[in-house]
Amino acid sequence: MVTASDHAMIPPERIEGRILLIRGHKVMIDAHLAQLYDVETRALVQAVKRNLLRFPDDFMFQLSAEEFAALRSQTVISNVGRGGRRTAPYAFTEQGVAMLSSVLGSPRAVTVNIEIMRTFVRVRELAMTHNDLANQLNALEAKTTAMAMQHDSFARNTRVQLKQVFDAIRELMTPPEPTKKRPIGFITGKEKPKKDG
Repeated sequence: MVTASDHAMIPPERIEGRILLIRGHKVMIDAHLAQLYDVETRALVQAVKRNLLRFPDDFMFQLSAEEFAALRSQTVISNVGRGGRRTAPYAFTEQGVAMLSSVLGSPRAVTVNIEIMRTFVRVRELAMTHNDLANQLNALEAKTTAMAMQHDSFARNTRVQLKQVFDAIRELMTPPEPTKKRPIGFITGKEKPKKDG
């Protein structure tokens, strides 16, 4: 029996952090889903392969070698077990994730899927809000520019300041670029860069 506490077992932020944009689709990777469902990745993939008719290309696809390498370099996918993963992972779209609960059939899979579906909806709503805000900002900037051109008394300095405000807001709306992680460990005397003079 699914209880209210089962719904809170996975924080939405943990799910949101696992939703990736690949080939223009918001997807989740098989290894991440297996962790959420508390099953082995191999078992999840086998269950899917036994039910391939339920997973057309718009529900699931296998990553190319380049996509897999890119995800590894971003440490989105960790190397599991000895020697790491040998095959490229599968990516599941929102519809593919919804289909997984019927394939896995466990009560946990159903509960986890409900939380994943809610998270996909939240992410979609946030994206729509972001687009609406960007459109409203563009409209406001266009109105302000038109008003400035119509009124000669509108100081050039004020127009420049308004443009700076709009630019700053746009910059805040842009997601930050992923930062490169510094290597872990100590630098020996031989590796330290020498200071000039």
